[in-house]
Amino acid sequence: MADPVTINDRFTIPADELEITTARSGGPGGQGVNTTDSRVRLRWRLSTSTVLPPQVVTRLKEQRRTWLTRDGDLVITGDEHRSQHMNLEAVRERLVEAILAAMVVPKFRKPTRPSRGSTERRLTEKKARKTVKSGRGRVGDD
Repeated sequence: MADPVTINDRFTIPADELEITTARSGGPGGQGVNTTDSRVRLRWRLSTSTVLPPQVVTRLKEQRRTWLTRDGDLVITGDEHRSQHMNLEAVRERLVEAILAAMVVPKFRKPTRPSRGSTERRLTEKKARKTVKSGRGRVGDD
C-alpha cells in the first residue's frame, strides 16, 4: 500500500485514496529488463476525494487535462529512472508540484483603457509618420 502524500502543512492525501501499480518499463535494458517492474502508475480518484477545496480541484483539472481519465481520475506515470522506488518518488513529487501550482489563485486582471493623452500622442505620431512616408514616392517627370 502507498504512503500518504503530504502536500503542505494543511493538506495530506491519505494512502487509501491512492492506487499505485507497477509495470515493466519500455525501452532498452540490461539483464533484468524482463524481470523488474520499474514503471510506476499513481491513480487518484478526484471525484471522491475531499482533501482539497473544490476550486483547487477545478484548477488542477484545467491545468493537468492530459493526466485525467474519462472517469475523472488523475493518473501519473513515471518510468524515467531504473529503480521502482525512484520512479515512485518522482511521481509523488510531480503530484505535489501540480497540486501546489493549482493552489495558486490567478491574479484578477482589471481591464483598463488608454488615457486620452496617450491616445492623442499615438495619433499625432501616426500622422507625422504618414507625412514622412507619403513624401517618399516616385519623383515625377516635370
